[in-house]
Amino acid sequence: MWIWGKARKEDRGEARRLQIYCLFILLMLGFLAIGSGCFILISHPYDFLFKQKVVLQDGGEIFEMWKKPEVDLYVRIFLFNVTNAEDFMAGKADKLTFKEVGPYVYKEGLEHEIVKFNDNGTISAIPRHPLTWVGELSEGNKEDDLLFLPNIALLSIADVVAKQSFVTRFGLNNLITLGNIQPLVQMTAKEFMMGYKSNLMTLGNTFMPGWIYFDKLGLIDRMYDFNGDYETIFTGEDDVRNSGLIDTYRGSKDLPQWHGSHCSNVQGASDGTKFRGGVTRNESLLFFRKSLCRAAPLVSVKEGVKSGLKAYMYTFPEHLFDNGKHTPENKCFCRNDRCLPEGLIDVTDCYYGFPIALSYPHFYKGDDELFNKIEGLSPNKELHETRFWIQPESGLPLDVSAKFQINMALGDISRITNAGKFANLYLPMLWFDIRMYSLPKSLEDRFNMYLNILPIVEKGALYLFFPIGAALILLSVYRLAFKVMFKTFDGKKKQRNCIIASKQMKDVKKVQKDIYAPCEIALNDTESDNSDPQFDEERRPSFFKTHSDRLRELSHRLGDRVYDSVGSVKDKVHDVLHVQKVFNDRKNSLITKDDSVANDGFKSDSGDERTGSYEAVRQSDSEDDCRYLEVVDDGSGFDGPTKNYESRRGSTLKGLDDTVIVEFSD
Repeated sequence: MWIWGKARKEDRGEARRLQIYCLFILLMLGFLAIGSGCFILISHPYDFLFKQKVVLQDGGEIFEMWKKPEVDLYVRIFLFNVTNAEDFMAGKADKLTFKEVGPYVYKEGLEHEIVKFNDNGTISAIPRHPLTWVGELSEGNKEDDLLFLPNIALLSIADVVAKQSFVTRFGLNNLITLGNIQPLVQMTAKEFMMGYKSNLMTLGNTFMPGWIYFDKLGLIDRMYDFNGDYETIFTGEDDVRNSGLIDTYRGSKDLPQWHGSHCSNVQGASDGTKFRGGVTRNESLLFFRKSLCRAAPLVSVKEGVKSGLKAYMYTFPEHLFDNGKHTPENKCFCRNDRCLPEGLIDVTDCYYGFPIALSYPHFYKGDDELFNKIEGLSPNKELHETRFWIQPESGLPLDVSAKFQINMALGDISRITNAGKFANLYLPMLWFDIRMYSLPKSLEDRFNMYLNILPIVEKGALYLFFPIGAALILLSVYRLAFKVMFKTFDGKKKQRNCIIASKQMKDVKKVQKDIYAPCEIALNDTESDNSDPQFDEERRPSFFKTHSDRLRELSHRLGDRVYDSVGSVKDKVHDVLHVQKVFNDRKNSLITKDDSVANDGFKSDSGDERTGSYEAVRQSDSEDDCRYLEVVDDGSGFDGPTKNYESRRGSTLKGLDDTVIVEFSD
């Protein structure tokens, strides 16, 4: 039995150590959760990951996407067919009448050919934009459609030579007369866009190689001529917001054809692959294409959702093509002090000296002067306004529609043969729409993960770690303090009380005085008469914890009550005996009338003879402290003090807990 009890005690000790270990683990997990929350709050790991993704570095995911974007980018071209060419040339019509024909759709293969990574945080690259015909998107229009279109070669050279000497003009006029070259000719759509052969171009290429190095002329072909172009692009390692933006173009941050940084600056502009990241709604962006001949600002007009991502819609400002009339800073766009009407920008220097001017399609937002000698154009905001949907955090374009019109801004060419009717005319030739409808599904899913899901995960983890950490810490502290430490302290106290009680029982056995019959000590409410040894082993500590203090109090009371009966024994019993209560209902039946004087210590507490401290204490005790206290007659009688003492020498005090027995014997 003793070995079994010892084993049980060791098992309980092991269980308690395991419990403390588990609570310690929970406490550490709580601190780890709080620490993780603080780490997320301070360091923002998503921002770090996002920066690592956005920076252009060799082999990086975003770098490969920027180098050769997987997007489907199209160029939709609309030509202006002249419907009254013969009447206008014969002088029967005062205005040229145009009819829009198109679209003629080409797919643009955007690519950056990397030269090298530079030490200053830039990449040297050469842009490539090859075009591929896409007939299924051209809505029935074909490259071999025959149209009446302006003769770009004649009108361009006429505008250039008109300012030259008489001899030069005379030579050109003879050439035009001999060849019967007309300003309006019938040609295919592809010839007009991609180039057609002309005797004038051949002559120019032969005698003026420094001016014209090609023998055929086409507007789209020249617009996509990137021969000799090179750029340096920011990688973003110094400022992640600038990742993918232009640092220099052809070795300079300023375009040579303009004077003043407002007009010439190209640094920080985007070629449409990636825009500045981390922008707010009020920030403007820059867009640069060689065909534009300038970096055009973009302003935000509204916000929405495209491809499942938050986006701002940008467009060009109200007076983009103002030459100083409304915006004085735009005065620098006047070439050689010649300012075109509002709605046009002179890009002659970007198109080999040809009199080319850019505008919005159908002269949208242009001055009324532009419509004086033409008809058939119908400006429409929905059809002709440029729109960029851009994701603000990454600068990723989600939906692009950049629309421009190429025109000829002819001067006084009245002294050139067959060209006099086109003098001082703003002649529309075509307009184009660089179009990206949406991101491919693969890119959409990838950026939805980066830009939508990961930020939510970070915020969710932040809001989750703090409450979970606090809950784990509070639970661990509570369990450790109130369920383990205090329980361990109480267990040690119970063990100490048990040792004290055992010693006191030994002292009581030496007392040769029969005071009362066996007394069964009270049970706690949680205890019961269970003979199971395991039950007794687990119950004993709580018994001494509950009753040890009351035993001390009752020992003092008992000593006072039996002093007159047993004399000096009272002092010894006062020191060593600790019981809870000694008298109950059966006590009065053991006191006879003859012995009432000799046994005053055993009279009922309710009598009038004894009033004192014991009476006050007894009445304050709860009846539950002792369920019953029994004095047993051993058969020797209770006739007097001496006889009573002798007759009870063999009696015993028995607590209801069978493990504690106090016995009086000689």
